[in-house]
Amino acid sequence: MSIQDLTIKEASELLRRRKVSSRELTESALDRIRRENGRINAFITVCDDLALSQADAADKRLAGGDGASPLCGVPMGIKDSICTRGVRTTCASRMLEQFVPPYNATAVESLLASGSVLLGKLNMDEFGMGSSSEFSIFGSVKNPWDTGRVAGGSSGGPAAAVASGLCCFALGSDTGGSIRQPASFCGVVGLKPTHGLISRYGLVAYAPSLDQIGPITSDVTDCALVLDAIAGHDPRDPTSANREGEDYSQGLNRDKLPIRVGLPREYFGPELNKDVKNAVFKAVSMLEEAGSSTGEVSFPSTEHAISAFYLISSAEASTSLGRYDGIRFGYRKTGAKDLEELYQLSRSEGFGREVKRRILFGTHALSAVYRDKLYNKALRIRRMIARDFSEAFESFDVIVAPAYPETAFRMGEKTGNPLKMYLGDIYNVGANLAGLPALVVPCGLDRRGLPIGIQLIGKPFSEKLLLRAGYAIEKRVGRLRPPRAGEESSEGG
Repeated sequence: MSIQDLTIKEASELLRRRKVSSRELTESALDRIRRENGRINAFITVCDDLALSQADAADKRLAGGDGASPLCGVPMGIKDSICTRGVRTTCASRMLEQFVPPYNATAVESLLASGSVLLGKLNMDEFGMGSSSEFSIFGSVKNPWDTGRVAGGSSGGPAAAVASGLCCFALGSDTGGSIRQPASFCGVVGLKPTHGLISRYGLVAYAPSLDQIGPITSDVTDCALVLDAIAGHDPRDPTSANREGEDYSQGLNRDKLPIRVGLPREYFGPELNKDVKNAVFKAVSMLEEAGSSTGEVSFPSTEHAISAFYLISSAEASTSLGRYDGIRFGYRKTGAKDLEELYQLSRSEGFGREVKRRILFGTHALSAVYRDKLYNKALRIRRMIARDFSEAFESFDVIVAPAYPETAFRMGEKTGNPLKMYLGDIYNVGANLAGLPALVVPCGLDRRGLPIGIQLIGKPFSEKLLLRAGYAIEKRVGRLRPPRAGEESSEGG
């Protein structure tokens, strides 16, 4: 096994036995980024000197016996919408291209306190608005399984970086599937936690009632280890739940998993790719082997979910992004003749096409004429969706769904058809609207050799149960790894 293929757990064991140093791990990762990032385009900013100094500090902690966290000395990457003190945080946008935060996000602070090593910031769809990581001023992220295909979005950089061994783990953010869909496309594990479990402090806002930070890792055990480090109450985040995290990494490997698994009939219709459907049902049979029972359930509000999500998220984006006016910070157009022109030029040049589309849509939905007809109706649908899940959880412990209707699609295939791109989020947005945790775990490959993920959705704060269910599947499927450079599939043209 090469050093790039190490999981957090494997790397941690080697570090503690002094078989490898954090500096060696970090130098190897930085070398791989130099060689491979041009092919994948996962990293926007690489912090060579900072990473090596953090690695040396981690080695001292480990040598002195002060490396209690299994994350100590392990290299990581952070999505470029999560603030890092002294390290550029761009949101993949011209608007914030030169922004250097004076503080760390709470989740980053927790990881650095555990001794993790920051390699750099990862590419994404601009401000998190997209499902393919093609909407970035730094260029598209490519799927390491087939570089002619997308890595998914908006956390495509984190998923591609973990899948291709550029870092041991990463943090992403999820507003409507932005961790789970790229995890499925790239064959890694991704968790969207319960809203409020992980602090949002330091996450650049897109839609605050929907956004959540979460881990992207090589396997389920690693996901639990990262969650151990970053979950918990934060008084700096008004949306933070007043509860502490659990010990998520304990008890994953249970011989029996006697849970009740619900299969929503609306999630397995004709729009679902046959390979994806077969792989998901095969994974469900693995849960049955582990002692679970299954049954069908109905979510009647599913047909309205996409409309409600894009109305609410765009309305919140319109408000959240209103602060970028070219005055206090962000991109500022020079040569404007008056204040109105300064606003107009700074925002029209600073934001990309997809961001402007959603701001305009959200502003329209919040206007006095349309607010009740659009935005307020979407809020009512949101409550209906939450009720559907709540009623389902009276009979089931976990809801199973695909992560996306198909595997990774070709670069450029959907950028000209926004509606087609939006409709693909149908299985993901419900968990965000209802504030529920959802885990994606690889469950197989399609006929082209592209990865498929199964999505497990749980009751609020049931992350530990979801991780156990994901582990039961992973134990039977195994860990998926993409072909190395020069070996990727020729399919995709």
